[in-house]
Amino acid sequence: MSEKQRRNVIITGGNSGIGRAAAEAFVREGAQVAIIGRDQARLKDTAETLASGVNWYRTDVSKREQVATTVEQIVADWKQIDVLVNVAGFARSVTTDMSLAEAEREWDAVMETNLKGSFLMATAVAPHLVRPGGRMIFISSIAAYTGGSRAGSSAYAAAKAGVHGLTYGLARELSSQDITVNAIAPGFIADTGFTGHWSEQRINGIVSQTPVGRAGQADDIAAAILYLASPQASFVTGEILNVNGGWLFGR
Repeated sequence: MSEKQRRNVIITGGNSGIGRAAAEAFVREGAQVAIIGRDQARLKDTAETLASGVNWYRTDVSKREQVATTVEQIVADWKQIDVLVNVAGFARSVTTDMSLAEAEREWDAVMETNLKGSFLMATAVAPHLVRPGGRMIFISSIAAYTGGSRAGSSAYAAAKAGVHGLTYGLARELSSQDITVNAIAPGFIADTGFTGHWSEQRINGIVSQTPVGRAGQADDIAAAILYLASPQASFVTGEILNVNGGWLFGR
């Protein structure tokens, strides 16, 4: 990719799992990448591992002031942004057995990063996305459809369902400006911060229900991100792309 064609890509949650795989994939394509996260040590390690072309910014995406400052800094350095990939998020168990105060605290934490953080990043970056050809991609979850694979997933499922609504709303707003807005809903992805501690029994149970007969890998999602970010996907917007090996389809 020539310097003239080199794209500028922001990836939240880019220091681990799907976000890191996406960063690696864009770097291989010759893109300039900014990774955003809260863990400074992991951000620095990821940037050094991926070599030149990767900048890192310690930012809590649920905090408006931090988001604004980071995006302003990136724009000052790059002048324009081609792709925003919102990956940052985490899951916490929220059940009706909890006290109301505890349930609210955990609910708010999940919503602030998964949904509010996606909204803040999208809103801050949108004015700076290149027109035509800007791309905005959210990482959702199969849990938005299923409610999660076990009890306690209500906050995470609701947050990711909200990401779908956010995707639709922004696609309605930005597509006429030649910016596409899409989301990817992964199924089970092995060896991430979400699933790395899951038991072998639980994993085997999921794989047994997956028609392709294997667990997903972060690179599977990175490949889908590259497609949605590509010129070949210019007629795809407002789409929730299910990448789950057939565990759930028809949605």
